[in-house]
This record gives sequence, C-alpha cells and structure tokens, in this order.
Amino acid sequence: MDLEAVRTFAAIAEAGQFQKAAVDLAVTQQAVSKRVSALERDLGVRLFTRTPRGAELTIDGQAFLPHARELLRVAERAVASVRAGRRPLRVDVINSRGAASGLMRGFHGAHPDIDLDVLMLVDIDTAVAAIRSGTIDASFRAVAAPGRPLPEDIESVRVLDEPLQLLTGPEHALADARSVTLADLVGHRIWMPGIAPGTEWGAYYADLVAEFGLTIEATGPNFGSDVLLDTIADTPALATFMSEQTRLVWPAGHGLRRIPVTDPTPLYPHSLLWHRDNPHPALPALRAHLAATATAPVTPDTWTPIWIRPH
Repeated sequence: MDLEAVRTFAAIAEAGQFQKAAVDLAVTQQAVSKRVSALERDLGVRLFTRTPRGAELTIDGQAFLPHARELLRVAERAVASVRAGRRPLRVDVINSRGAASGLMRGFHGAHPDIDLDVLMLVDIDTAVAAIRSGTIDASFRAVAAPGRPLPEDIESVRVLDEPLQLLTGPEHALADARSVTLADLVGHRIWMPGIAPGTEWGAYYADLVAEFGLTIEATGPNFGSDVLLDTIADTPALATFMSEQTRLVWPAGHGLRRIPVTDPTPLYPHSLLWHRDNPHPALPALRAHLAATATAPVTPDTWTPIWIRPH
C-alpha cells in the first residue's frame, strides 16, 4: 500500500475537496486524483463520492479513515525512532542498581531535556553487536575480555574505577573488621552466583582468583540480589563481593556488613562504548558529562587485570 496515497486520502477527507487537498499537499489536483484511484484499486472499493460541494466519504471510506490515520501515525513514529535527535538516546547498563545506572541518573538530572532509554543487556558481545547494528547508542562495560579486542569501529573511554567491598553476614569471621586485605580473604568462600561464563566480569574475577588465590564460587542459580543478601546474612561461611556504588537495601535484622578491601583495593573498571560513526546529537553530551563528573581513584595501591589497564 502506497503511504503517499493513504496520506492523500486522509487529506481529502480532512479538506472535503480534492482541490483543497492538492493545495495542502503541494501537488497537482491530477496527482491527487491518480493517488486516490490507485488506492481504490488496491482496496477494491470506492472511497469518495463527488458532490457539488466537493468529496464525501463512502461507507467504505468512513470505515477506512481511522485505519488510514493510524497508519500515518505509525509511519511517523517509525521515522522518529531512527531519526537522530528525535529518538531517545539508548544506553545499556549491566544492572539497575550499579554504578553505571547511577552515572545515567546523574546525566538525566543534568540534562532532563534529553530523552533516554536505559536497558540491560547480558554480555559484551551482545552489547557490541547492538552498538554496531544501531539498536543502542552506547554501553557501559569493562571493555573486552582477554584475546577478544573491540572491533575497530567501536570507541571506548574509561569513565569510572569502582572499588570492590566485601559483604558478610553478622556471624562471618571477618564481620567485625574495619577493612580486610586480599590476603585476608584467602581460604574464605566468596559466593557470586551472578558470574556468567564468557562475560567481561567473568574474566575479571577469574584474573582476581588467579592472582591472589581466592576462592570464588558461582554455583547455584542466580535468583537475584534479594536471595543473595538473605543467603549471605544466614550463612556464616559465605561472603560476597559488592561494588562500592551498588545501591542495595536489606532488612535491619540481616546485620550485613560492607567492608573495604585493601592492599591492594580491587577496582572494577567501567568504560563507555559507542560506535565511532554514531550521529546521535546527545551522545557527545553524555561523553562530556562523564568526563566532567566521573572520577577514578588515584591511589597506587589498587588492582585491575592487565588486559583492562591503560596502556
């Protein structure tokens, strides 16, 4: 179905005259007549009856008019969804409670006029594919896993290094410590059911285990943060890592402890990824906001895997 013919039909129905519709559409009256004739052939019905006063809708025309208007509205939304500057800036964050989500809330507060779609993809391969296809405009990631560099058309910039903390229940052996070293954690069971094989955070924790001899268990289904907190609170033998800026609330009776990790402090690095040819006008505003507001610890006694350290 020719969308211009549908638009012409709606214009005639609005104007009540072929000649007036031609003026409104900036085309000849002959072009208007041809479009309507073609649409009537496609539909197999007459849409208008000519009268001394102009053009009146037939019964079939009256039935078709609301659908024609909806077709035009859908077409306009479809164009707007991909037109730079008219569609929301689509940004991927790993989860809704983490540091990247907080960075986006800050950006929205500073730029409330910019429409945003914030979504959560699973792994970096999915995110990169979405960036390259134009499904999303940017993604917060820990860059690439070892041996899997980013494609040449994907740009990235480090925006935040987030310290990890130890989360324990009240009966854990380290619960009363003001801070713990990575050496202190050797021999303790650290339970992190959210680690997925093949993800960049999976590679990050694998390197942490290899370098410091930690025991990180990813066993069992990942039922979400509430079940994780319940289990840590009730199981003295288990602890977990929690990023410093992860926003969680738990019942007062849980008695959970967030304990800084030192000597060195493991940092989880957040980078912003985008396609170098992405034309969305809000993308430079996001990058400028992150450059001006995001911070990274400058103390030397920190750790990140070699494959994500600046070269």
